[in-house]
Amino acid sequence: MPGLFYFRPTDRFVKIKQSPDDFQVDECTDVVPSDGPYSLYRLEKSGWTTPDALSAIRRRWQIRVHRVSYGGLKDRHARTTQHLTILDGPRKHLAQKGIVLTYLGQTPEPFSSLSIRGNRFRLVVRDLGVDEVEAAHAALDEVKCDGVANYFDDQRFGSVEQGTDFVARRLVLGDFEGALKLALTAPYEFDRGAMKKEKATLVQHWGDWPTCKQNLSRGHARSLVDYLVSHPQDFRGAFTRLRAELGSLYLAAYQSHLWNNMLVNWLRRTLPEHQRIAVRLKLADVPMPLGLTNAQRVELAGWSLPLSSARLRYEVQIAGTPPDWPDALREALAADGIELGQLRLRGLRRPFFSRGERAVLCLPEGLGATSDADDRHPDRFKMIIGFELPRGSYATLIVKRAFAAIR
Repeated sequence: MPGLFYFRPTDRFVKIKQSPDDFQVDECTDVVPSDGPYSLYRLEKSGWTTPDALSAIRRRWQIRVHRVSYGGLKDRHARTTQHLTILDGPRKHLAQKGIVLTYLGQTPEPFSSLSIRGNRFRLVVRDLGVDEVEAAHAALDEVKCDGVANYFDDQRFGSVEQGTDFVARRLVLGDFEGALKLALTAPYEFDRGAMKKEKATLVQHWGDWPTCKQNLSRGHARSLVDYLVSHPQDFRGAFTRLRAELGSLYLAAYQSHLWNNMLVNWLRRTLPEHQRIAVRLKLADVPMPLGLTNAQRVELAGWSLPLSSARLRYEVQIAGTPPDWPDALREALAADGIELGQLRLRGLRRPFFSRGERAVLCLPEGLGATSDADDRHPDRFKMIIGFELPRGSYATLIVKRAFAAIR
Protein backbone atom coordinates (compact mmCIF):
# COMPACT_ATOMS: atom_id res chain seq x y z
CA MET A 1 0.00 0.00 0.00
CA PRO A 2 1.47 3.38 -0.95
CA GLY A 3 2.18 5.90 1.76
CA LEU A 4 0.88 9.44 1.33
CA PHE A 5 2.16 12.53 3.12
CA TYR A 6 0.62 15.97 2.97
CA PHE A 7 2.73 18.80 1.66
CA ARG A 8 2.60 21.98 3.72
CA PRO A 9 0.76 24.27 3.46
CA THR A 10 -1.12 22.86 0.45
CA ASP A 11 -3.06 19.60 0.42
CA ARG A 12 -1.19 17.87 -2.41
CA PHE A 13 0.20 14.47 -1.54
CA VAL A 14 3.76 13.23 -1.75
CA LYS A 15 3.94 9.55 -2.63
CA ILE A 16 6.13 6.97 -0.94
CA LYS A 17 5.90 3.17 -0.63
CA GLN A 18 4.32 2.72 -4.07
CA SER A 19 6.21 -0.58 -4.11
CA PRO A 20 8.19 -2.40 -1.41
CA ASP A 21 11.44 -1.45 -3.15
CA ASP A 22 10.57 2.24 -2.64
CA PHE A 23 11.08 1.85 1.11
CA GLN A 24 14.07 -0.24 2.15
CA VAL A 25 15.25 -0.64 5.73
CA ASP A 26 18.33 -2.53 6.88
CA GLU A 27 18.86 -3.02 10.60
CA CYS A 28 22.45 -2.35 11.73
CA THR A 29 23.99 -4.27 14.62
CA ASP A 30 27.43 -4.78 16.09
CA VAL A 31 26.55 -8.29 17.31
CA VAL A 32 29.12 -10.78 16.00
CA PRO A 33 28.37 -14.52 16.13
CA SER A 34 30.61 -16.42 18.51
CA ASP A 35 29.26 -19.18 20.73
CA GLY A 36 26.28 -19.76 22.99
CA PRO A 37 22.78 -21.24 23.13
CA TYR A 38 21.08 -18.62 20.92
CA SER A 39 20.95 -19.07 17.15
CA LEU A 40 21.27 -15.72 15.34
CA TYR A 41 19.43 -15.06 12.06
CA ARG A 42 18.98 -12.29 9.53
CA LEU A 43 15.34 -11.93 8.46
CA GLU A 44 14.63 -10.39 5.04
CA LYS A 45 10.95 -9.78 4.41
CA SER A 46 8.47 -7.97 2.19
CA GLY A 47 4.69 -7.87 2.59
CA TRP A 48 4.81 -9.14 6.19
CA THR A 49 4.68 -7.44 9.57
CA THR A 50 7.44 -8.59 11.89
CA PRO A 51 5.05 -10.48 14.25
CA ASP A 52 3.34 -12.24 11.32
CA ALA A 53 6.67 -13.24 9.77
CA LEU A 54 7.88 -14.61 13.10
CA SER A 55 4.64 -16.55 13.55
CA ALA A 56 5.13 -18.14 10.13
CA ILE A 57 8.70 -19.11 11.04
CA ARG A 58 7.61 -20.57 14.38
CA ARG A 59 4.92 -22.65 12.66
CA ARG A 60 7.39 -24.02 10.10
CA TRP A 61 9.92 -24.98 12.75
CA GLN A 62 7.47 -25.69 15.60
CA ILE A 63 9.16 -23.14 17.86
CA ARG A 64 7.44 -21.85 21.01
CA VAL A 65 7.08 -18.09 21.23
CA HIS A 66 9.20 -17.59 24.37
CA ARG A 67 12.30 -18.88 22.55
CA VAL A 68 12.24 -16.07 19.95
CA SER A 69 13.80 -12.64 20.61
CA TYR A 70 14.13 -9.62 18.32
CA GLY A 71 14.82 -5.91 18.60
CA GLY A 72 12.06 -4.01 16.82
CA LEU A 73 9.15 -3.96 14.41
CA LYS A 74 9.66 -3.39 10.69
CA ASP A 75 7.08 -2.12 8.21
CA ARG A 76 4.91 -4.52 6.22
CA HIS A 77 4.87 -2.24 3.15
CA ALA A 78 8.63 -2.18 2.70
CA ARG A 79 11.63 -4.37 1.93
CA THR A 80 13.34 -4.85 5.29
CA THR A 81 16.09 -6.77 7.02
CA GLN A 82 16.41 -7.32 10.75
CA HIS A 83 17.87 -9.80 13.23
CA LEU A 84 16.48 -12.30 15.69
CA THR A 85 17.62 -15.12 17.91
CA ILE A 86 16.00 -18.45 18.74
CA LEU A 87 17.03 -20.31 21.87
CA ASP A 88 18.51 -23.63 20.64
CA GLY A 89 17.22 -22.75 17.17
CA PRO A 90 17.87 -24.80 14.00
CA ARG A 91 21.26 -24.09 12.45
CA LYS A 92 19.87 -23.73 8.95
CA HIS A 93 18.15 -21.31 6.60
CA LEU A 94 14.47 -20.94 5.71
CA ALA A 95 12.66 -19.40 2.74
CA GLN A 96 9.05 -18.94 1.77
CA LYS A 97 7.09 -16.28 -0.11
CA GLY A 98 8.19 -12.85 1.13
CA ILE A 99 10.51 -14.28 3.81
CA VAL A 100 14.18 -15.29 3.75
CA LEU A 101 15.76 -16.33 7.05
CA THR A 102 19.56 -16.76 7.04
CA TYR A 103 21.39 -18.50 9.87
CA LEU A 104 24.43 -16.44 10.96
CA GLY A 105 25.85 -18.37 13.93
CA GLN A 106 25.50 -18.59 17.70
CA THR A 107 25.47 -15.90 20.40
CA PRO A 108 25.58 -16.01 24.21
CA GLU A 109 22.66 -13.57 24.67
CA PRO A 110 19.23 -13.11 23.06
CA PHE A 111 18.89 -10.30 20.51
CA SER A 112 17.05 -7.21 21.83
CA SER A 113 16.49 -3.54 21.03
CA LEU A 114 19.81 -2.80 22.77
CA SER A 115 21.53 -4.94 20.13
CA ILE A 116 20.51 -2.50 17.38
CA ARG A 117 22.97 0.27 16.49
CA GLY A 118 20.60 1.92 14.03
CA ASN A 119 18.77 1.47 10.73
CA ARG A 120 19.88 2.29 7.19
CA PHE A 121 17.18 3.60 4.84
CA ARG A 122 16.74 4.01 1.10
CA LEU A 123 13.49 5.82 0.27
CA VAL A 124 11.97 6.77 -3.08
CA VAL A 125 9.62 9.78 -3.16
CA ARG A 126 7.58 10.03 -6.37
CA ASP A 127 5.37 12.28 -8.49
CA LEU A 128 7.37 15.48 -7.96
CA GLY A 129 7.71 18.64 -10.01
CA VAL A 130 11.02 20.39 -10.73
CA ASP A 131 10.40 23.11 -8.12
CA GLU A 132 9.49 20.50 -5.51
CA VAL A 133 12.70 18.56 -6.15
CA GLU A 134 14.83 21.71 -5.84
CA ALA A 135 13.09 22.77 -2.62
CA ALA A 136 13.48 19.29 -1.12
CA HIS A 137 17.21 19.22 -1.92
CA ALA A 138 17.59 22.59 -0.15
CA ALA A 139 15.61 21.34 2.86
CA LEU A 140 17.77 18.21 3.12
CA ASP A 141 20.84 20.43 3.20
CA GLU A 142 19.24 22.12 6.22
CA VAL A 143 18.60 18.73 7.81
CA LYS A 144 22.29 17.83 7.38
CA CYS A 145 23.10 20.86 9.54
CA ASP A 146 20.26 20.95 12.07
CA GLY A 147 18.83 17.43 12.13
CA VAL A 148 15.13 16.96 12.86
CA ALA A 149 13.20 17.03 16.11
CA ASN A 150 13.10 13.41 17.27
CA TYR A 151 9.32 12.95 17.44
CA PHE A 152 7.58 9.60 17.48
CA ASP A 153 5.90 9.50 14.07
CA ASP A 154 2.39 8.51 13.02
CA GLN A 155 2.97 4.76 12.81
CA ARG A 156 3.58 4.75 16.58
CA PHE A 157 -0.06 5.65 17.21
CA GLY A 158 -1.87 2.95 15.25
CA SER A 159 -5.60 3.64 14.94
CA VAL A 160 -5.60 6.91 16.91
CA GLU A 161 -6.76 9.84 14.78
CA GLN A 162 -7.16 13.54 15.47
CA GLY A 163 -10.11 14.03 17.80
CA THR A 164 -10.09 10.44 19.11
CA ASP A 165 -8.73 9.20 22.42
CA PHE A 166 -5.95 6.90 23.57
CA VAL A 167 -6.73 3.62 25.32
CA ALA A 168 -4.11 4.41 27.95
CA ARG A 169 -5.55 7.86 28.65
CA ARG A 170 -8.85 6.21 29.56
CA LEU A 171 -6.88 3.92 31.91
CA VAL A 172 -5.14 6.90 33.50
CA LEU A 173 -8.57 8.43 34.16
CA GLY A 174 -9.81 5.17 35.70
CA ASP A 175 -12.30 4.55 32.86
CA PHE A 176 -11.70 0.83 32.33
CA GLU A 177 -14.87 0.35 30.28
CA GLY A 178 -13.88 3.18 27.93
CA ALA A 179 -10.37 1.76 27.60
CA LEU A 180 -11.67 -1.72 26.82
CA LYS A 181 -14.21 -0.45 24.30
CA LEU A 182 -11.55 1.57 22.47
CA ALA A 183 -9.20 -1.41 22.46
CA LEU A 184 -11.83 -3.74 20.99
CA THR A 185 -13.78 -1.46 18.64
CA ALA A 186 -11.61 1.44 17.40
CA PRO A 187 -11.39 1.23 13.58
CA TYR A 188 -7.98 0.81 11.96
CA GLU A 189 -7.24 1.48 8.30
CA PHE A 190 -5.64 -1.96 7.83
CA ASP A 191 -8.50 -3.94 9.41
CA ARG A 192 -9.60 -6.83 7.23
CA GLY A 193 -13.20 -7.80 6.63
CA ALA A 194 -13.50 -10.25 9.51
CA MET A 195 -12.06 -7.72 11.98
CA LYS A 196 -14.38 -4.97 10.73
CA LYS A 197 -17.36 -7.29 11.21
CA GLU A 198 -16.20 -8.23 14.73
CA LYS A 199 -15.81 -4.59 15.74
CA ALA A 200 -19.22 -3.66 14.27
CA THR A 201 -20.83 -6.46 16.33
CA LEU A 202 -19.21 -5.22 19.52
CA VAL A 203 -20.26 -1.62 18.87
CA GLN A 204 -23.84 -2.61 18.10
CA HIS A 205 -24.30 -4.91 21.10
CA TRP A 206 -21.88 -3.41 23.63
CA GLY A 207 -23.10 -4.32 27.12
CA ASP A 208 -25.30 -7.17 25.87
CA TRP A 209 -22.59 -9.75 26.36
CA PRO A 210 -24.63 -12.92 25.60
CA THR A 211 -25.61 -11.46 22.20
CA CYS A 212 -22.02 -10.41 21.54
CA LYS A 213 -20.83 -13.92 22.37
CA GLN A 214 -23.43 -15.46 20.08
CA ASN A 215 -22.32 -13.31 17.13
CA LEU A 216 -18.54 -13.50 17.56
CA SER A 217 -16.24 -16.15 16.14
CA ARG A 218 -13.77 -17.82 18.45
CA GLY A 219 -10.76 -15.65 19.18
CA HIS A 220 -9.31 -13.13 21.58
CA ALA A 221 -12.34 -10.79 21.66
CA ARG A 222 -14.68 -13.75 22.16
CA SER A 223 -12.63 -14.88 25.19
CA LEU A 224 -12.96 -11.42 26.75
CA VAL A 225 -16.70 -11.41 26.11
CA ASP A 226 -16.93 -14.86 27.73
CA TYR A 227 -15.48 -13.29 30.87
CA LEU A 228 -17.94 -10.37 30.71
CA VAL A 229 -20.93 -12.70 30.38
CA SER A 230 -20.25 -13.89 33.94
CA HIS A 231 -18.67 -10.62 35.19
CA PRO A 232 -20.67 -7.96 33.29
CA GLN A 233 -19.33 -4.95 35.21
CA ASP A 234 -15.73 -6.03 35.79
CA PHE A 235 -14.13 -4.04 32.97
CA ARG A 236 -10.88 -3.81 34.89
CA GLY A 237 -10.67 -7.59 35.06
CA ALA A 238 -11.56 -7.90 31.39
CA PHE A 239 -8.86 -5.39 30.42
CA THR A 240 -6.21 -7.34 32.35
CA ARG A 241 -7.09 -10.33 30.16
CA LEU A 242 -6.07 -8.52 26.99
CA ARG A 243 -2.94 -9.95 25.43
CA ALA A 244 0.06 -8.55 27.33
CA GLU A 245 1.71 -7.18 24.21
CA LEU A 246 -1.42 -5.14 23.38
CA GLY A 247 -1.47 -3.50 26.81
CA SER A 248 2.17 -2.56 26.43
CA LEU A 249 1.54 -1.08 22.96
CA TYR A 250 -1.35 1.04 24.26
CA LEU A 251 0.80 2.50 27.04
CA ALA A 252 3.75 3.06 24.72
CA ALA A 253 1.53 4.94 22.24
CA TYR A 254 0.17 7.29 24.88
CA GLN A 255 3.56 7.81 26.51
CA SER A 256 4.92 8.69 23.06
CA HIS A 257 2.07 11.17 22.52
CA LEU A 258 2.85 12.89 25.82
CA TRP A 259 6.55 12.98 24.97
CA ASN A 260 5.83 14.53 21.57
CA ASN A 261 3.71 17.24 23.18
CA MET A 262 6.40 17.89 25.79
CA LEU A 263 8.95 18.33 22.99
CA VAL A 264 6.58 20.71 21.14
CA ASN A 265 6.23 22.82 24.29
CA TRP A 266 9.96 22.79 24.99
CA LEU A 267 10.97 23.76 21.43
CA ARG A 268 8.49 26.63 21.41
CA ARG A 269 10.01 27.89 24.67
CA THR A 270 13.59 27.34 23.50
CA LEU A 271 13.65 28.52 19.86
CA PRO A 272 12.30 31.83 18.51
CA GLU A 273 9.62 31.59 15.84
CA HIS A 274 12.02 32.35 12.97
CA GLN A 275 14.05 29.25 13.93
CA ARG A 276 11.10 26.87 13.74
CA ILE A 277 9.38 25.32 10.74
CA ALA A 278 6.03 23.52 11.05
CA VAL A 279 5.75 19.89 9.93
CA ARG A 280 2.43 18.10 9.66
CA LEU A 281 1.98 14.86 11.59
CA LYS A 282 -1.28 12.92 11.78
CA LEU A 283 -2.24 14.19 15.23
CA ALA A 284 -0.87 17.76 15.05
CA ASP A 285 1.46 20.21 13.35
CA VAL A 286 4.79 20.22 15.19
CA PRO A 287 7.84 22.53 15.14
CA MET A 288 11.21 21.49 13.73
CA PRO A 289 14.49 23.43 14.18
CA LEU A 290 15.60 25.71 11.35
CA GLY A 291 18.77 27.76 10.92
CA LEU A 292 20.40 26.91 14.23
CA THR A 293 23.64 28.56 15.27
CA ASN A 294 26.63 26.33 15.99
CA ALA A 295 26.12 26.84 19.71
CA GLN A 296 22.45 25.89 19.46
CA ARG A 297 23.24 22.75 17.47
CA VAL A 298 25.70 21.59 20.11
CA GLU A 299 23.26 22.38 22.93
CA LEU A 300 20.21 20.70 21.39
CA ALA A 301 22.21 17.65 20.29
CA GLY A 302 23.20 17.07 23.92
CA TRP A 303 19.72 17.22 25.46
CA SER A 304 17.18 14.49 26.11
CA LEU A 305 13.66 14.66 27.55
CA PRO A 306 12.27 12.02 29.96
CA LEU A 307 9.45 9.67 29.13
CA SER A 308 6.41 10.34 31.32
CA SER A 309 5.94 7.95 34.22
CA ALA A 310 4.69 8.16 37.80
CA ARG A 311 8.25 7.57 39.00
CA LEU A 312 9.39 10.95 37.65
CA ARG A 313 9.85 13.75 40.16
CA TYR A 314 9.69 17.33 38.97
CA GLU A 315 12.11 18.43 41.66
CA VAL A 316 14.77 15.86 40.69
CA GLN A 317 16.98 16.94 37.82
CA ILE A 318 17.96 14.14 35.42
CA ALA A 319 21.42 14.11 33.87
CA GLY A 320 21.36 15.18 30.23
CA THR A 321 17.95 16.88 30.42
CA PRO A 322 17.35 20.65 30.23
CA PRO A 323 16.43 22.28 33.56
CA ASP A 324 13.04 23.49 32.29
CA TRP A 325 11.70 20.09 31.20
CA PRO A 326 9.18 19.97 34.10
CA ASP A 327 7.36 23.03 32.74
CA ALA A 328 7.08 21.46 29.28
CA LEU A 329 5.75 18.21 30.77
CA ARG A 330 3.26 19.91 33.09
CA GLU A 331 1.84 21.75 30.08
CA ALA A 332 1.54 18.51 28.08
CA LEU A 333 -0.23 16.69 30.91
CA ALA A 334 -2.55 19.61 31.63
CA ALA A 335 -3.64 19.67 27.97
CA ASP A 336 -4.87 16.09 28.44
CA GLY A 337 -6.51 16.82 31.80
CA ILE A 338 -4.21 14.63 33.86
CA GLU A 339 -1.44 14.90 36.46
CA LEU A 340 1.83 13.03 36.76
CA GLY A 341 0.72 10.88 39.71
CA GLN A 342 -2.18 9.45 37.72
CA LEU A 343 0.28 7.61 35.48
CA ARG A 344 0.65 5.04 38.27
CA LEU A 345 -2.48 3.27 36.90
CA ARG A 346 -4.04 2.32 40.20
CA GLY A 347 -5.67 -1.09 40.16
CA LEU A 348 -3.34 -2.52 37.51
CA ARG A 349 -0.08 -4.32 38.19
CA ARG A 350 0.68 -4.55 34.49
CA PRO A 351 1.18 -2.92 32.09
CA PHE A 352 3.00 0.15 33.42
CA PHE A 353 4.66 3.25 31.97
CA SER A 354 8.38 2.61 31.56
CA ARG A 355 11.18 4.98 32.54
CA GLY A 356 13.75 6.41 30.15
CA GLU A 357 14.87 9.42 28.15
CA ARG A 358 14.80 10.22 24.45
CA ALA A 359 17.10 12.55 22.51
CA VAL A 360 15.64 15.90 21.49
CA LEU A 361 17.32 15.83 18.07
CA CYS A 362 17.70 13.09 15.48
CA LEU A 363 20.86 13.54 13.42
CA PRO A 364 20.93 11.36 10.28
CA GLU A 365 24.28 10.03 9.13
CA GLY A 366 25.30 9.76 5.48
CA LEU A 367 22.29 11.76 4.30
CA GLY A 368 22.24 12.13 0.52
CA ALA A 369 19.69 12.43 -2.26
CA THR A 370 19.55 12.10 -6.03
CA SER A 371 16.71 12.83 -8.47
CA ASP A 372 15.68 11.33 -11.79
CA ALA A 373 12.71 10.92 -14.11
CA ASP A 374 9.88 9.04 -12.39
CA ASP A 375 9.28 5.73 -14.14
CA ARG A 376 5.79 5.49 -12.61
CA HIS A 377 4.58 9.03 -13.34
CA PRO A 378 5.25 10.41 -16.83
CA ASP A 379 6.79 13.91 -17.00
CA ARG A 380 7.36 13.89 -13.25
CA PHE A 381 10.42 13.26 -11.07
CA LYS A 382 11.43 11.04 -8.19
CA MET A 383 13.94 11.51 -5.39
CA ILE A 384 16.03 8.71 -3.91
CA ILE A 385 17.04 9.57 -0.33
CA GLY A 386 19.50 7.53 1.73
CA PHE A 387 20.65 7.86 5.36
CA GLU A 388 21.20 6.03 8.64
CA LEU A 389 19.33 6.78 11.88
CA PRO A 390 19.84 5.74 15.50
CA ARG A 391 17.48 3.04 16.75
CA GLY A 392 14.03 4.32 17.63
CA SER A 393 14.07 7.28 15.21
CA TYR A 394 11.68 7.58 12.28
CA ALA A 395 12.76 7.86 8.63
CA THR A 396 9.39 9.32 7.65
CA LEU A 397 10.23 12.45 9.65
CA ILE A 398 13.14 13.12 7.28
CA VAL A 399 10.75 12.98 4.32
CA LYS A 400 8.15 15.19 5.99
CA ARG A 401 10.80 17.74 6.93
CA ALA A 402 12.19 17.69 3.38
CA PHE A 403 8.85 18.72 1.90
CA ALA A 404 7.49 20.89 4.71
CA ALA A 405 8.38 24.26 3.13
CA ILE A 406 7.08 23.61 -0.40
CA ARG A 407 4.68 26.33 -1.56
